[in-house]
This record gives sequence, C-alpha cells and structure tokens, in this order.
Amino acid sequence: MSAMMNPRYAYRPMQMADLDAIMMIEPTIYSHPWTRGNFSDSLKSGYSAYVLEEDSQIIGYALVMLVLDEAHLLNLSIAKAYQGQGLGRDLLAHMISISKFHHATNMFLEVRVSNKTAIDLYESMGFCEMSIRRGYYPAHSGREDAVLMGLAL
Repeated sequence: MSAMMNPRYAYRPMQMADLDAIMMIEPTIYSHPWTRGNFSDSLKSGYSAYVLEEDSQIIGYALVMLVLDEAHLLNLSIAKAYQGQGLGRDLLAHMISISKFHHATNMFLEVRVSNKTAIDLYESMGFCEMSIRRGYYPAHSGREDAVLMGLAL
C-alpha cells in the first residue's frame, strides 16, 4: 500500500514540537539512535525535514541536507510497527521529490553494511554503491563500515 495513495497518510514539515514523538520511535529502531540534539540542530540548520503521519500520529520521518546541487539523506525512519508496508519507499520518494524541487542533481547517503533491508530499498530506488567508509558508524563492539550510495536525480 502506498502512503501517497492512502488518504490516512500525510507528509508535513517536521517541527520542534514533533521531537517528543520522534524520540519515542528513534531508539526502538536503531542500535545507536540520533539524539534530540541531532534533530534539533538539523531543524535549526534549515535541513529539509518531514514527518509521515497516520491519522495525525507520527509514524515516520526523514531529513535531507541540501548543499548547492547535492542532497544528502541523513535519516529515513519508519516506526517498527509500520515497517514492511512500502512506507519507507514512499517517504524516500517524497524526499527525492523535495530534493529535485530544490534543484539537487544528486542524492547521497550512508548506510550500515549490516542494514541489508535498507540497502535493498535504496538499490531498488536506483541508488548505486560508490564506496565503503571504514569505521563510519559506532557499533556495540568497535565501529561498523558504511556503504556510501548515490543517485543521479
């Protein structure tokens, strides 16, 4: 089911008032979640940040940093109970559209090498592996590599 086609789902710009709800989701889906400060700083910096709501409840969110003609996807998240329904794909498509609207010609992202589900999603949307960033992410025992991926918009 597509969030874009279902009227019970809606996108809107993220606001500071959304951070309580976001902070309820973030630690349930990541081993090393973003902090409230990470989100707050991103909003203060003017990054493109959107939430996905179902019946006015936040169930997903994404942030993109736009610099000149590049978009960098910083965070794309769907609440655990809503994963596997195509909502991440729709949210990613929304963020790609927002990036194109702002005249970005490429989108980049990093993803943990262990996050096969996300890698599969990004590849299915046309992202290609560009390189490996060694020790990019914190892990429970040391550091984890990231796959740097890119998409021409």
